[in-house]
Amino acid sequence: MPGPEDSARARLSNAAAALFHATGIAATGIDARAGVTRKSLYNNFASKIDLVNPYLKDRHADQVHEHGFRGCGLLNAAAELRAGDRGRTAVRRHKEEVEALLSAPLADLLPGDPARAALVARHRAFLLEGAITRAGPEGNDACIRDARAIALAMVEGV
Repeated sequence: MPGPEDSARARLSNAAAALFHATGIAATGIDARAGVTRKSLYNNFASKIDLVNPYLKDRHADQVHEHGFRGCGLLNAAAELRAGDRGRTAVRRHKEEVEALLSAPLADLLPGDPARAALVARHRAFLLEGAITRAGPEGNDACIRDARAIALAMVEGV
């Protein structure tokens, strides 16, 4: 008996995720790669956005790059969604979580100055975002490695 990963919905989601990351959301048409009929597509998903939202959730949890490094899959997706789209809200929440992760150790380093800790965390988040954004077009992670060195130097100055 086929497991849940073999369902038409799962095959469609997996194929869509790979294509969204490889070619972008707007350029992606769901094709034979999913191994299901068009009728099955519409039986499982009311619209393309119903495929996009699970993709964004999965990208938040997993940054695998099946087709080479293209930068942040979440930012790439957000750039294609209209303002106010719930997918963009999901991306914003992810970015806020990343900033909170960067903030926690800084709060320990600067226990008497939470405002400064928050500011340094925001600087580090912007540094990370800029590095990922720049790394996408360059197709490698050199900018991210450079940003890591810069972030370490920032912490040494704290």
